[in-house]
Amino acid sequence: MEQKIIEPRKKIKEGFIGQKRIVLPPNIRKKIVNNPIVKTFYLTAIGHYPKAANHDIERKSGSKDYIFIYCTEGFGYINILGKKLLLSPNSYYIIPKNVSHRYQSHETSPWTIFWAHFSGDIAESIFNRFAEGNLTQVQEVPFVESRIKQFNLIYTLLEQSVDEKDMEIINIKLLNFMSSFIYYKEVNPDVYNTNSISKSILYMKKNLKEKFTVEDLAVQQNLSASHYLRSFKQKTGSSPINYFNQLKIQESCQYLYFSDMSIKEICAELGFSDQYYFSRLFKLITGTSPSRYKKLHKR
Repeated sequence: MEQKIIEPRKKIKEGFIGQKRIVLPPNIRKKIVNNPIVKTFYLTAIGHYPKAANHDIERKSGSKDYIFIYCTEGFGYINILGKKLLLSPNSYYIIPKNVSHRYQSHETSPWTIFWAHFSGDIAESIFNRFAEGNLTQVQEVPFVESRIKQFNLIYTLLEQSVDEKDMEIINIKLLNFMSSFIYYKEVNPDVYNTNSISKSILYMKKNLKEKFTVEDLAVQQNLSASHYLRSFKQKTGSSPINYFNQLKIQESCQYLYFSDMSIKEICAELGFSDQYYFSRLFKLITGTSPSRYKKLHKR
């Protein structure tokens, strides 16, 4: 029987259909650095990569700038500081400067990302506010359409002009855009007032083997089902059950990649009594079947 040869995955840095990308030339950066209004925080590059199949960038010496990556669709990975971080829809991460890293889109469900490189006197403080002492923590925020409009406005303004006053407007708007992520909890206290949703998510992660209804999860947090459902969707952009299923599928990917467990055993470990339902759910979320995923990632 002839053995099928699997070609290595192509690595693409850019050139995606529908992509947007602007990198500021050195002469413009020099003007910004000497501008007292925006030298404290300014962008050096910005872009949008939709469904970026085979996107793969590695910087062994890191970047001179901080790199903001916001995922709105699909999945991707960031390898940094000895960990492999997963970016899923409605999550973001800031890569610290001068730190070795590699990021890549998911093989079968590639991410759609909005990204920006930034620097300046307060860039480190902005990063520290994001990280809060945990350098490998991916943050989640609800999807807000106005953020995308704000990003597109910044990009359009940059396309049209790099004059001094226009660059001031662009970078002030960029700081406002970034603040809408980093300070989301502080400016939306109604969503985070009791931290019940964060506790509920932690409860889900500790009980992946269980089967829960919305009512079960609401009772666990001493909330009514309607209030719990509304608050959960405000914070995550997803329903509790869909989110719980995504956590289960993410965990199943770890089992498929790092263990020799069979799909049947993984189902039992994650509370799926129906193996066919698990396979359908897995394909719906990742874009491929569990068996193919295991074959692609066989170590």
